[in-house]
Amino acid sequence: MTAHPRGENPDSPAAETAPAAPARPERETAGPVPTAGAAPDADAPEAETEASTDAGAEGETTPDAEADVHAEGEGAPDTDGAEGTEPGADGKPDGGEPGAEGTGAEGTGAEVSEAAAELAAQRELRERIERRKAERAEPIASGTKLSGRAADLLAAVRAVESGGKPPAAFEDSPAPVAAPDRSAPPPAAPPRPRTGQPVPAGPRVVAPQAVAAARAVLVEGGAPEALAVRAAEVLGEAAGELLREDPWRLLAVPGVRPEQADGFARALLGAECGPGDPRRTDALVGWLLEHAALRGHTALEETAVRAALAERSVPDPEEAVRHAVAEGAVLDFRDEEDEEPDGEEPEPDAEAGAGKSPVLLGLDRYALAEESLADGLARLARSGPDPRWARAAPPELARAVAAQGLVAHTGGEAARAEPVALARAARDLGLRAAVAVHSENGRRGLGPEVGAVTVAALLSGADGPGRDEEGAFALDLLVVLDAPQLDVEAAATLVESVPDGCRLVLSGDPHVLPSAGAGRVFGDLLAARVCPQVVSRTPDPGPIGELVSAVGVGELLQVDAPGREVVIVPVRDAGEAVHRAVQLVADSVPRALGVPVEQTQVITVGHGGSAGTRALNAALKQRLNPGPGRFGGFDPGDRVAYAEAPGRTLQGRVVSADAEGLHLHCEGRPERVVVPKDRVESAVRHGWALTAHQAAGMRWPAAVVVLPGDAVGGLSRAWVYTAFSRGERHLSVVHGVDQALARAVAEVPDQERVTRLRGLLEAVGEPVGR
Repeated sequence: MTAHPRGENPDSPAAETAPAAPARPERETAGPVPTAGAAPDADAPEAETEASTDAGAEGETTPDAEADVHAEGEGAPDTDGAEGTEPGADGKPDGGEPGAEGTGAEGTGAEVSEAAAELAAQRELRERIERRKAERAEPIASGTKLSGRAADLLAAVRAVESGGKPPAAFEDSPAPVAAPDRSAPPPAAPPRPRTGQPVPAGPRVVAPQAVAAARAVLVEGGAPEALAVRAAEVLGEAAGELLREDPWRLLAVPGVRPEQADGFARALLGAECGPGDPRRTDALVGWLLEHAALRGHTALEETAVRAALAERSVPDPEEAVRHAVAEGAVLDFRDEEDEEPDGEEPEPDAEAGAGKSPVLLGLDRYALAEESLADGLARLARSGPDPRWARAAPPELARAVAAQGLVAHTGGEAARAEPVALARAARDLGLRAAVAVHSENGRRGLGPEVGAVTVAALLSGADGPGRDEEGAFALDLLVVLDAPQLDVEAAATLVESVPDGCRLVLSGDPHVLPSAGAGRVFGDLLAARVCPQVVSRTPDPGPIGELVSAVGVGELLQVDAPGREVVIVPVRDAGEAVHRAVQLVADSVPRALGVPVEQTQVITVGHGGSAGTRALNAALKQRLNPGPGRFGGFDPGDRVAYAEAPGRTLQGRVVSADAEGLHLHCEGRPERVVVPKDRVESAVRHGWALTAHQAAGMRWPAAVVVLPGDAVGGLSRAWVYTAFSRGERHLSVVHGVDQALARAVAEVPDQERVTRLRGLLEAVGEPVGR
């Protein structure tokens, strides 16, 4: 089939009989692009080109622009998601003062959310870690378990959780009542300590005096006083005193950039302020690792950190790293065989020697999460055979589950039916089974008969099977769909809650973009090969399935789409791309295909740029729900994307607004969701257009994928695969990247993430065949 150039109306008789003449000879083809039936409507855009935002101002989209991660308010490069609480809901502070970025604080009287409950267990561990950072001094082995003081810390935390006596260094930690030993029906698995059920917890409540003290110091240093509430939340009751002693602690406040913290420090310290100040270098090392986590990394190579410090005028980056490790600001990880005898420091160039693994630096929160996750997965993998599953279906998946407690299942959208069928068969056998998905959209797509829950609701206890007396899920089988969307902290909390003897099936499509949060859990599990892997043979149907399957193996095929399942709309520039996207959503797709506007989703590469989500949503709002934006740019009826928690987007519509905040009706929520007014800017975006990271784990009857010319830097095979597979019945591609689309599919895999989980799994688990 042929792509219809600008100006041709495929609904007219002439469109069916006349050959498609190229409208622009210089862009006649874009290589092997997917072809399809006539574009539903291709009216000439006249002279209209919606005022596209200046790409120079927003920044051209890059691969990092797909990092769609809002890690509890931390700023990120102009990223791909409304998930989180970072400044301006952009993902990236565009310079300026640290006031316009992430200044909101959640209302103390707001109802506890699922997100807070989901993170409660992780927060408890992190608070224990913070109290003992000074105890760490020894290096930690990369690809192996924690060592030195960090190992002592982990052992102490687990001893406390299990009711045992902690080491002397941690005697001050109160131990809970010891939980009774437990093993589920056959086979018995190695016992391990348990954490209790997560307790919902809202944002930290700070005293007005603490906020006032922080505000006074901020004003003295020339920083916006609006940061006072957030600084007190992050730094605690002594925020004012801490900021005065160490002004670079301001970098811990979401949205603050190093240059802004430097200016604050100069105003407070005067001549004492220098680029090599240990307080500055420690804060910079931590800040670099926090922002690496926003791009999915759980650690960074030490050489990369030193180079980044040098770019920020640190006079001795090597000494700065050593000091940060010695002070417990970060952890270092190195292979045991690479460690120098008698605790000697390695030579500066020795680390890069032949055969030696690079030294990694990481934050304790991710080190603990990866260690806990590796132990939990290995525990499940060591569960022996269970004959109860021999009679279940589907046979191949049931055999794997019967043999071992941990199974990885891979396949496309159609393959999701296989683990769902296994859960249904388990219930028929009288076993307790649950199916968990990433989003409310995915839960709705499975249908009410499946009884699926979201991972967030399962962890918070808001939905699902509940927990036993030891805080573990009361289950015999847990199926987790959308497993690639699990970040390392959520996965660690989930796996720790799976009881001994329970079967865990992690199922997902390995070709989609990985989680918005830090880690590469599903990919590392597959690479480590410590559990059976069942590869589905169920293909995704139709022209969209054929196209997406080819993309997954690096090919961009032409597909026949007699029912207009796939349509290519060539465009010359970003302004035309925005116009065509609005035209498709508001008119062409509903009229020609019968898909309502509210069931069509626009997907683009990033938030910035002349055809990013901001520009597209502005144009779509003007066409679909015009209004003055009475509350922070929003009006009743606006379609929105609400970042309830890092990496998780809720879709909804604006109902109303008042002094309490913005009232939303969100998918899957029977009651209104109220977003406090000081969080609206950072947590809510218009949602007619999303990025691919936001859209991962969700599908719609129709998807319009916008590829403007300035999006080339953000394209990869995983991005194209994810975006193209979001449409169930119809896919329109607004195509303005020429040959770059085919090159991205063939040559540009997704950006690698630096993680430790694979090495940890290989160290504690036993390899198995597929």
